[in-house]
Parts: sequence; C-alpha cells; structure tokens
Amino acid sequence: MSSSRLTAPPTPAKGPGWPLQLVLWSSVAIAATAWRYLVPGAPGGAPPILDNAFTRVGALTIHAGAASLALLVGPFQFLPGLRSRRPALHRWTGRLYVLACAVGGVSGAVLAGGAKTGLPSTIGFGLLALAWLVTTGQAYVCARGGRIAAHRRWMIRSFALTFAEVTLRLYLPFAFVSPFGYEATYRAISFLCWIPNLMVAEALLVRRAH
Repeated sequence: MSSSRLTAPPTPAKGPGWPLQLVLWSSVAIAATAWRYLVPGAPGGAPPILDNAFTRVGALTIHAGAASLALLVGPFQFLPGLRSRRPALHRWTGRLYVLACAVGGVSGAVLAGGAKTGLPSTIGFGLLALAWLVTTGQAYVCARGGRIAAHRRWMIRSFALTFAEVTLRLYLPFAFVSPFGYEATYRAISFLCWIPNLMVAEALLVRRAH
C-alpha cells in the first residue's frame, strides 16, 4: 500500500462561527460610532450621557476612546487562528485590550459618579466599571502566571462586560417609547446592559465545563 493512502488529507482550518462573527462585526460597528465623541463638534449621544457632570472635563471622551478600543480589539483575542499562528500578536493585542479596559473602567467609574439620572444609574454603571476592572485584572494576572485555562475564563467574563457598550445602544431606543418614562428606563438599562451579558458568559462557561 502506498504512503499516500496512509496519509490523511489535511483538515481545513475552521473560521470563526457565526456567533463570534456577529459579536465581532457588531463590536466594530459600535466602536466606530462611539469614536464620534473624539471629534470636536460631532453629534452627541443620548441626553443622560451628554448631561453627565463629568462630561465637560473630558471623562466621556476618555471613556469613549478607551472602551471603543477595547471593544474593537477584544473579539480578535478569541480567534483560534490568531492565538495559534500569531502568539506574539495575540499577547500584544491582549496587553492593549487590558490597558484600554483599565482606562475605560476608571473613566467609567468617574462618569457613574456624575450620572444625572440619580443614584440607581450611579450604582448600575459603577458596578459595571468595578466588575470590568476586576475581571480584566484577573485575566491579566492568570495570563502572567501561565494559568491559560483560567485566563480564558476571565477573558470571556471581561469581554461580556466590554460588550455592554453594544447592548447599551441596543436598549437605548426603547427608553424613548417606554411607558415608564425615559429616565426610569435609563436607570434600568444601567443594569440591563451588562448583567444579562455576564449571565450568558457564565452559562457558556458552565456548558464548556460539562
């Protein structure tokens, strides 16, 4: 029997599945629209965002730039091809993601303190900023310690919170038509934009563990 018959044909590399593609392209789209805050005189966002007490001192610009960078870089960290074929690029973009999350989390906490829609919004967005910093910090520490499986779990949690930038904008239109009023709905969105994301991430982690 010839050696050609004994050799299995190479398995074609699989691309990212449609869920990851959906996450990737929606992240790119929202990051691109959020960067308008970096352009002087560009159209702004929803009133509660623009009326924040710390918008005029640049906190919104810093947060929009950093969070959008994290949203743009984050999905690519989950591409198996990037990790296996370009490990150095994966590490450097990972460091960029961590730095963007750190700046975005701190500036997000500052903005939470200046929320014009009251204490519920301050608590909702403040907890988001804190959870974002903690999960990203854990992912970085695990990577530095060589605990790759734990690093990946914390990265999934971290990006679920980064993705709140997308889900926030999906929910905002409903605030204009909500029977509860814009401000009351916005307060609810300060929790809804990230808690379900984290729950989905945990469900995926449990599913993978089993």
